[in-house]
Amino acid sequence: MLNFVEVFDVMDVDPTSGEAIWTGLTGTRTALQRDGFMIHPKVGAYCPTDWLDERGYLDAELARRHPRPWSI
Repeated sequence: MLNFVEVFDVMDVDPTSGEAIWTGLTGTRTALQRDGFMIHPKVGAYCPTDWLDERGYLDAELARRHPRPWSI
């Protein structure tokens, strides 16, 4: 049985268009708060805890190697 944790994407805002742009980072609430990012409470996803690195961010390469029925 896998243990899952809630994760959030780190987004930047394009100053010209106002559009949200994914930075390539996804992390836990604790990691994002520690590093000064704001969290939108309704835009979370879940991933196995094994896919997180020591900082609390999603290891994208590890996640890509495992087939899954959902997207991160």
